[in-house]
Amino acid sequence: MGPARLVLTTIVVSLLLVCAHDAASQTPTTPEGWVVLPVDEYRALRERANPTPPIPPPPPVDATLTRADYDLRVDGDTVVGKATLTIDVMRDGWVRVQIPPGLMVREASLDGQRVSLVEGPPRHVLLSRAGRSVLALDIVIPLTATAGAESITIPASPAPISRARLALPRGGVDLSLTGGFLADRTEETTESRWTVYGRPQQALNLTWKRKVDDRRADLPLRARARITELVGLGEETCQISATVRVEVLQGLAREIALAMPGGLVVNQVDGATVAEWDVTGSVLRVKLLEPAAVETSFVVQADVRTPREGTIAIPIVRMPSAERETGGVAVDVVGAGEIAGRQALGLEPADPSELGEAIASRESPSMVGFRHRPAAGTDARSLSVSVVRYTPQAVSIANIEEARYRALVSEDGSLLVEAHYAVRNNQRSFLKATLPPGATLWSAAIAGRPVRPGAADATAVLLPLEKSRAGQEAPTFVVDLVYLQHVDPWKDKSRPRVELPALDLPISRTGFELRYSPRYRVEPQAGAFRVDVDPGPFAPALRAPMSTVTKDLKSGDERASGLQALADKFRKEAGGRTVIGSLPVHVIFPAIGPAIFLASELTAESQAPAVELVVRRVGN
Repeated sequence: MGPARLVLTTIVVSLLLVCAHDAASQTPTTPEGWVVLPVDEYRALRERANPTPPIPPPPPVDATLTRADYDLRVDGDTVVGKATLTIDVMRDGWVRVQIPPGLMVREASLDGQRVSLVEGPPRHVLLSRAGRSVLALDIVIPLTATAGAESITIPASPAPISRARLALPRGGVDLSLTGGFLADRTEETTESRWTVYGRPQQALNLTWKRKVDDRRADLPLRARARITELVGLGEETCQISATVRVEVLQGLAREIALAMPGGLVVNQVDGATVAEWDVTGSVLRVKLLEPAAVETSFVVQADVRTPREGTIAIPIVRMPSAERETGGVAVDVVGAGEIAGRQALGLEPADPSELGEAIASRESPSMVGFRHRPAAGTDARSLSVSVVRYTPQAVSIANIEEARYRALVSEDGSLLVEAHYAVRNNQRSFLKATLPPGATLWSAAIAGRPVRPGAADATAVLLPLEKSRAGQEAPTFVVDLVYLQHVDPWKDKSRPRVELPALDLPISRTGFELRYSPRYRVEPQAGAFRVDVDPGPFAPALRAPMSTVTKDLKSGDERASGLQALADKFRKEAGGRTVIGSLPVHVIFPAIGPAIFLASELTAESQAPAVELVVRRVGN
C-alpha cells in the first residue's frame, strides 16, 4: 500500500470514530420511574385511591310539621284567629303536608303568598321545594256552651310543640284544660288571656266559666297538723325527715309556717304543691302553688349537730297555728350504739310501725317510737334520749389465712397434690372446693381427723367446718386435701399449666412447692405467683405438729394396733352395719426430686389459682 492510500484510510477511520461518538452522545437516556398504564386501569386505580363517598340515605319522611301556634279570640258564639304552622321539607319535588283535621279554614297563605288547600280527606297543602316554610291559616273554631261553661277543642297535631293563646273579652273567668298545661295567665277587668301548651297527637280541650265567689278566702284559717319525724342520730350530726300533713278546716291555706328548733338547718322542702320556702330565724315558711282548701302535705329534710353520746335533745318540728297537732317521732341510732334512757313531755311510747309507712318500712333494732298526744301547736312538747356508743369488734364470717400446696409431677402426666388450708370460721358450715378438671380426690381431713366429703357437683366437694361461738375470735384449724390429676405429659419446650383448687373463701396468702423430674428445667412465667424462698408456714395452725404425722412415725405394730382399735370403734358406733364407699385414709406425700417454691397473696373466693411453666429437657 502506498503512502497516499495509507493516509486516506487513516482519515476515513478517524471520521467514522468521530461520527460514532457524536451519535452516541446525541442518543437520549430514558428517565427512571416512569410507568405506562392503560387509561382504564389508571381510572380504576384512581377510584380506589379516592373512593366516591356513599350516597346518604334518604330522610325517613318527606316533610314534617315542626310547630303549631294558635292565636285565638272569643267573638260571640265562635272563636276566630290564626294558626301558624311551621313545616320542614326534607327533599325537593312536590310534597304533600297534612294540616290538623277539623280546622275551619277561611284563608291560607304560604310564606306570605296566598295558597289554596287541596281538599281531602285529609285536607293538605302541596310544597315544591326543600327547606322551612310557614303556612298561615285564618281559622274559625266552633264554641260549645254547656251548663254555664264554654269550651273549644283544638284538634290533635303531630307537631312536637303546640301553643295556643286565647283571649276572652271579659274578666272573672276560671279556665280548665285537658291535653296540655297552662303556662301563663293574665286577667284584667275587661279581658282575660291564657297561654297553654298541648301534647303531640292529643287534642287540647279548653273550658272556661265565670268565677264563683268563694267566701272561704275571707274567713280566718283553721287547720290541724299531723307531723311525723324520723330522726337518725349519727356520730356527729342528727338527720331529720319530717312529713307534714295539714288539714284545712276553715279558710284557705296559702302559706304554712313551722317552728324549727334552734340550730336546725333546713336542706330541702319537697311536695307537689310547694312553690317556694325560706327560713327566717326559727320559722320555716312554705308557700303553696295554689291555696289549699282541703289538705296539703310536704316533706322537710334538715340536720343539726348533736353530741356523739350522752343525753341528746331531739329536735321536734311544730306548727304553732294548728288547733290540734298529732303525729309521732321515731328515733334511730346510726352506727354502733343504743338508746339507754328517754324523757318525754307531751309524747307517749309507741311502736314505730304505727307511725306511718315511711317509718314502718325501716327495720332497725335500736329504733324507738313516740306518739304525739293530741294538743294545740303551742303546747309544750319535748323529747331527750340517752345514747350509749360502743366500739364494734370486726369479726369475719370465714376466711383462709394461708394455703400451702405441695405437688409432684411425673413425666407421663401424673400430678399428685397435697393441700393444707389454715381456716378461721365463725358461721360457715361447709367449705366448697372445686378440683381441677381430671382430678380424683384421695383423702380429706379436718383438724387432723379424716372425713368423707360430700359431693356438690361433678368436680366440687363439700368439707364440714368447725365453728366458734358468735362474737368470739375464731381459732384456726387445718383442712387437708390430697388428690391425683392427669395432665398432659411433659415435653421439651412445652408450656404446661398447673391449676389448683378453687375455694369459696378468700385466701390471704398462698405457698406452692412443685417437685419434678431432674431431667427437666422449670421456668415459671409471670403471673399471680412469684418465685420465692420458702420461709415456712405463716399460720400457727400449719406450724403445729399434726396428729396424723405423728401416727405415721409410729412402728408397724403400734400403727396396726391403732388401726384395729379404730376399726373396732367404728363397728361399735355403726351397730354392726356396713358403710358403702371407701373409708377416708391419710396419704403420705412423697417429697422426691428437685423443687421450686412459688408464693402469692390475696386470692379471691371461687378463683382457681394457676401456675404457667416453661419446661426444657436437660438430660436423657
